[in-house]
Amino acid sequence: MILKLIIFAIIALLVYKVLGGKLPSLGGRKDGKLSDRDEKKKIEEDTLMECEECGTFVTYKESIVVKSKLYCSKECAGF
Repeated sequence: MILKLIIFAIIALLVYKVLGGKLPSLGGRKDGKLSDRDEKKKIEEDTLMECEECGTFVTYKESIVVKSKLYCSKECAGF
C-alpha cells in the first residue's frame, strides 16, 4: 500500500515538472485574453500622446521624454 503511494507521488512530481512547475488551472482562460496587468501595460504603451513641439500624436512607447515633456522625435526634443 505504501509503495503504491510512493509511486503515485513520484509520478505526480514528474507530471508537475513536465508541465514546467505550473499546475493547470481549472476554469482558467482558454480564449487567449490578456490578464488585467498585461492589458493595463498594453494600454499604457499604446496611448497616443501629443508632441509638445509640433503637435504630432505618437504612442507613449515611441515618444521621447525630456524634462517631463513628450516629443515625437529627436529634432523636436532639440537633440
